[in-house]
Amino acid sequence: MTTAFLDCARQHGFAGEVGLRICALDGTELYALNATRTFPSASTIKVPLLVQALQEAQAGRLDLSERVTLDASDHVPGSGVLHELGPGLQPTWLDVLTLMVIVSDNTATNLVIEHLGAEAVNAWLERGGWSSTRLIGKLQLPREQQNEAQRRGECNHTSAHDQVDLLLRLVGGSLLEPAHTDLALSILQRQQLRDIIGRRVPRDLHGEPLYRLASKSGELTGVHHDVGVLYTPRPLVIALLSQGGQDPSEHPENRDILALADALWPLLAELGQTGPVGTFNRPVRRTIEAAERLAADRKGRAGRRSGACYPDRD
Repeated sequence: MTTAFLDCARQHGFAGEVGLRICALDGTELYALNATRTFPSASTIKVPLLVQALQEAQAGRLDLSERVTLDASDHVPGSGVLHELGPGLQPTWLDVLTLMVIVSDNTATNLVIEHLGAEAVNAWLERGGWSSTRLIGKLQLPREQQNEAQRRGECNHTSAHDQVDLLLRLVGGSLLEPAHTDLALSILQRQQLRDIIGRRVPRDLHGEPLYRLASKSGELTGVHHDVGVLYTPRPLVIALLSQGGQDPSEHPENRDILALADALWPLLAELGQTGPVGTFNRPVRRTIEAAERLAADRKGRAGRRSGACYPDRD
């Protein structure tokens, strides 16, 4: 099974390196490939930041309703929306944490890092046993604001093993009390960038995924990650990390992302189903078949139309 996933990814055109770990909710490891290898963390570093910040809130050291004043100097480029908005905006800390995850906002992330402190974050990671994960510094800083390690070329890093362990403990309730556990998972479930794990999850007739997903993606040039909890009939905790991809674009149809998603879903379908391997239960199968028939019918009607792709436009 281990080589089958990688072979499938290669067949779809992915030439880079992959770290993959999949566990059941009880911690049983169902699949591992280079799980302890470290990769640039990209935005998956925001998962431990979210959990640590909510621990601070739980302890009364962070008021989630307190407002933070955003200065122009706080703005950094890359993913997110805050850097596109004017200075003086005052989101709450809950808004900041939400934006950090659901649109992977780098400006929000740096506010969180500033509040927690990089040394405190790394001490927290060490205490948790996540020794392959380390925060080197804030994100997307200009070189003159980078720390010494960043100027040497060091970057935040993590492993599939650490990411899955963190998520297992989050879902299991050992990191946060129930209310803050629910809040963390709610934020992760509202993730808007579902590049790999969620891309091939079957959908119903209304386009809604058949299985809930709480996840966080991450991307740099040639680096594509996705970590999360997929609530298939047998729920799965998943971390897929990759580097060495050959498609540098951040386009939704990035070839590396498509190759990884196409290789991953059959494995998730197999490990996540309670019935025979590769099958769905009857109600789900009927829903998928109906959706496929509807899509085929629409495609057929579209093919019979004449004229331009957008006949209602001038």
